[in-house]
Amino acid sequence: MATHVGGAGHGRTRGADTGAWVTGWTTTAAVLMVFGGIMALLQGIAAIAKDDVFVATDDFVYKFNLTGWGWVHLVLGAVVVVAGAALFTGATWARVAGVVLAGLSMVANFVWLPYAPLWSIALIAVNGFIIWALCAPRGRAAA
Repeated sequence: MATHVGGAGHGRTRGADTGAWVTGWTTTAAVLMVFGGIMALLQGIAAIAKDDVFVATDDFVYKFNLTGWGWVHLVLGAVVVVAGAALFTGATWARVAGVVLAGLSMVANFVWLPYAPLWSIALIAVNGFIIWALCAPRGRAAA
């Protein structure tokens, strides 16, 4: 049931506004997923093709072969692009996959910190937003 908002002459309802707002954030999350996935693909290719592009500290607990991390970013990026594109169709599986993939991307970027610290921190924040946007209440539950 929608609640009337505003004074005389304002026929807006809270339910209608909430649905449009949630849909807008879901679309934003989809765009960020597609963009972030493409950037992860490029990051993975750079790590695989030319290991001297990235500089890392030797004393990092989660040290891993840079080429191996390149493959992780490449595969994860491709899957994120597919899930992000599927979000535009409104598929429920894409929302669930988006939350899971954004979580995995947060973990991957955490362990990627020594190679690209500012970029990793920015992507951790963006993935947190994606999870929030995809978990926001929908439809009648939001009203």
